[in-house]
Amino acid sequence: MANNKASREPVTCVDFWCNEFGMRARIALREKRVPFEFVEEDLRVRQRSDLVRRMNPVHRSIPILIHGGRPVCGSINIVEYVDEMWSQDEEGAGHATRLLPADPLERARARFWADFVDQKVYDAQTRFFTSRGEEKMAAMAELLGHLRRLEAVLGDKAFFGGDDFGFLDVALVPFSAMFYGYEQHGGVDMEVECPALVRWVRRCEERDSVREVLPSGLDMYQIHKEFYQIE
Repeated sequence: MANNKASREPVTCVDFWCNEFGMRARIALREKRVPFEFVEEDLRVRQRSDLVRRMNPVHRSIPILIHGGRPVCGSINIVEYVDEMWSQDEEGAGHATRLLPADPLERARARFWADFVDQKVYDAQTRFFTSRGEEKMAAMAELLGHLRRLEAVLGDKAFFGGDDFGFLDVALVPFSAMFYGYEQHGGVDMEVECPALVRWVRRCEERDSVREVLPSGLDMYQIHKEFYQIE
């Protein structure tokens, strides 16, 4: 159970606006209605700031959640921390909703598929945008295969955990901001290839927590063209 005094300490999220991993932290905080300060770390600048080097000296990466002056690093780790720390309803603040399932097996499954997003989806997406020719086509096919696998996990549910928006939704929905890039860069019609996933994205975007964080597909594609040096 979270310490009530600790849960009221100041919160800072260090991130870059288009960082898919960092969006998870900001969505989780907004889901819990936790006030926080956003400090932007521009990933287009090679040298990390003093703040990042101090708060994450091991990886020097973002996102970083700073709670009461203490850092929490790693996007999935941050989401779990937020879920635990602000799990108790405080004077109607709305913290009681849990992101991770109550059932231990379902929690394990949610964590497994979140890791699948990090290890498989992100890797294939990066190779798709950075490779050429047959390698690019193979990466796109692999990426669509991963997304269809996740679509099968979703099934006919409203969200990955059932009727309620939860942990795996938070982990995956930032990547949907790249769907426009898949279409523009690879000629992929996501409505045709992954229709259930596209419908799920629209349901997620009805939530204030997602709508306030998720960039437009056009903005995401434009800045990733810069990142990946796409003509």
